Amino acid sequence: METEARENQATSTRGSGILPSQALRNLIHAGEILSDNPEVLEQVQPASLDLQLGPVAYRVRASFLPGPDRTVAQRIDELAMHEIDLSRGAVLETGCVYIVPLQERLALNNRIAGMANPKSSTGRLNVFTRLIVDRAGEFDSVPAGYHGPLYAEIAPNAFSILVHEGARLNQLRLRRGTPNVGDKALEKLHEEVGLLGDEAVAQIRRGLVFTVNLEASGDAPIGYRAKRHTGVIDLQKIAHYDPREFWEPLPGSARRDLILDPNEFYILASRESVRIPPAFAAEMIPYDTQIGEFRVHYAGFFDPGFGWKAGGAGTPAVLEVRSHEVPFILEHGQAVGRLVFERLAAEPDSLYGAGIGSSYHSQGLTLSKHFRPWDTD
Repeated sequence: METEARENQATSTRGSGILPSQALRNLIHAGEILSDNPEVLEQVQPASLDLQLGPVAYRVRASFLPGPDRTVAQRIDELAMHEIDLSRGAVLETGCVYIVPLQERLALNNRIAGMANPKSSTGRLNVFTRLIVDRAGEFDSVPAGYHGPLYAEIAPNAFSILVHEGARLNQLRLRRGTPNVGDKALEKLHEEVGLLGDEAVAQIRRGLVFTVNLEASGDAPIGYRAKRHTGVIDLQKIAHYDPREFWEPLPGSARRDLILDPNEFYILASRESVRIPPAFAAEMIPYDTQIGEFRVHYAGFFDPGFGWKAGGAGTPAVLEVRSHEVPFILEHGQAVGRLVFERLAAEPDSLYGAGIGSSYHSQGLTLSKHFRPWDTD
């Protein structure tokens, strides 16, 4: 049944939907995606393109949007406090806002628009990263037919970070038409292929509802809370840092709840295990006032194939959580977000997983790739 469903889902790359990897490579060859990096093809993911920082960052007084009549460069001229050389690496400090011109730029045709989001490792460090384009009225959105440069706004919130030219903090996905999958179509897709592991019942309500796992398993923590006043994290160093220097483990309780303190950052996990079919992608809605006064999942994009080949059981979602304004009590099994599915224009020629070096394809409750596993220290 799964094989037949996948065949039915695959459509021509000329159709409506999120553009898969092979279509992104075609746009690079056609000059609609341009880059200062001659190896830009290596940045292509199953349904997105990793974006690379350029050689210069600007410390600005505040976050901004350029608005309909100005470019980002014009706003940088007005708001920049100083220029930072990233070619040899530089520290971006917590509590500060930086704008970095990216190595990529676009010359899209009028049928193609784009959306961006932080990469998983960026979100798990609580680095708030957003894409800005010229004359934009909103973040992380590229209008159809856009011709121009791309910029990243970077605001480290938990840890100061050392970044270099070429660092990949966010990713861009391009689309034709309106690829969103409605609830009835999502229910049918779940019946055909199963979007969750066997242990969970799918709640479909304006997307697939996620709940939080606060039930302890033995001595394992239910999550982690970021420590304050830590050292700098060099984003080039993988499996390098002792997690105990940066994170406080959260033990489970008999009440199976957790009080979120304002301005603290938490890593938690979903109760559900997710399976993203090869011809679909999904995005977590990060903030929903109907669910609670907190933000979940700064890096909310789920690639096609996420959890798909994990023995059929799926993969839990790691949740990046920050409370707003007031303390908020989370309880085990409480809804914390919605996963909105989007169709791809065709099944990509590579899927998320170990085969393409994906860092979190078999994750449980996992910190970013910069930390050593907790139990090895």
